[in-house]
Formats: sequence, structure tokens, C-alpha cells
Amino acid sequence: METTLNIQYGEIESPVGPLTILKTEKGLCRIQFGSAEEHFPLIKAWLKKLGLKTDLVFNQSAVEPIGKQINEYFARERKSFDLPLDLFGTPFQKQVWEGLSNIPYGETYSYKDVATMIGSPKAVRAIGNANNKNPVPIVIPCHRVIGSNGALVGYGGGLDKKEVLLNLEQQQTKICL
Repeated sequence: METTLNIQYGEIESPVGPLTILKTEKGLCRIQFGSAEEHFPLIKAWLKKLGLKTDLVFNQSAVEPIGKQINEYFARERKSFDLPLDLFGTPFQKQVWEGLSNIPYGETYSYKDVATMIGSPKAVRAIGNANNKNPVPIVIPCHRVIGSNGALVGYGGGLDKKEVLLNLEQQQTKICL
């Protein structure tokens, strides 16, 4: 008998626009840049690709603790997250995401740096692909990965959002929400 996975979602406003937050009973499973209404087809396609039978239920109060930590990050009151995660990905993707979580606040690493960090120095392209599939941007800081020449490259939310996140971490003043 197939089990149905209950996924709850809600939205918060942020300096990079609305964020749709999805969580399972185990923890945060996805952050989508944009409103749920705007990205519902993308979210449904992601769930279908995972091959999971799911109930997707709006529950703003369920995502409030996650939203609180994200708002603290944007207010420069938080440099890391203390959230349970429920990530769906391949073992390699999860290894890359774990590596990304070790990039210090306010610093940037190249794809090659990340590849070396996780013990796969020749997997630079695969690192880029796994980085692009990060289901919880901001919380797992894929925005801290840049090109080896220092250029801002490849961000699923758009390079404008990546630039805002990097600038936020490198400033000494708070951003007011």
C-alpha cells in the first residue's frame, strides 16, 4: 500500500520577493522563489518527478517557524539555520548540498572549491548541476558558489537575487523588512 506524503505550504514576503515554503512532517523540503499561485505548476511537476503520492495543503502556521528564521537571516540576526530538513535528491546531490552548508556566511567558493571540499575534485560540472537542483536555497547557501573567475553565475532564483543575498552577507548594516 502506497503511503501519501503530506506536504504543507505557505508563503512569506522577503527582500527578494515572495517565497513559497514547503515542508513535510520531517522538515523543510523546498523553498520556491515566487508565490505559490505563480509556481504551482512547477511545484506539482517537481512532486510528480519525485514519484511520490502527495497531499499538498496550504497551512501558513506550519511554515511560520521556517519563515521566522528566514526573516531573521534577512534582518542580519541569523547567519545559519537550525531547521530540520527533508531533502529529496540523489546521494551525490545530498553530498553536495551538505558541502554547500559548510560554506561560511559571507564567503564565496567556486564550483571547483566545492568539488574539492566533498572529495570529488574532477566533478565540477556535476557540482554545478547539483547546486542548481538545491531544493532549499537560502537555507542551503548555493548563492555562495561563484565562477572560478569570481563571476556570479548560475542561480535558479536569478542572478539579481543571488547578488542581493551575497551583498546582504557582506554588508555590516541590517536590511529593514
